[in-house]
Amino acid sequence: MITKEDRNRSRQRRHLRVRKNISGTSGRPRLNVYRSNKNIYAQVIDDAAGQTLVSASTLDSELKDAVKNGGSIEAAKLVGQLVAKRAVEKGMTSVVFDRGGYLYHGRIQALADAAREAGLQF
Repeated sequence: MITKEDRNRSRQRRHLRVRKNISGTSGRPRLNVYRSNKNIYAQVIDDAAGQTLVSASTLDSELKDAVKNGGSIEAAKLVGQLVAKRAVEKGMTSVVFDRGGYLYHGRIQALADAAREAGLQF
């Protein structure tokens, strides 16, 4: 039987394997996604400077009232739109997508699609 710890360990291994090759620069920062059971978080990171440029999550004051369940696909779409809006306002249009070792499916895909529709290119 595969336990929750095994799945998370596998995800962390996939994430580290991908992070060896992907890093964000000031010209093309990294859009990182983390999901928990209750919430989803997204950050745009410049790895060269070690700085988070913009972030959004279901816990943000702009989304907290609009989202009943932070672990839903609808919540992921709203977070994707918000992080893209904030990134475009700061002049970032092109990013590298880091799915955090998660499968490109469900909430991760919804966040990515919403960010693309809101103006980010990756």
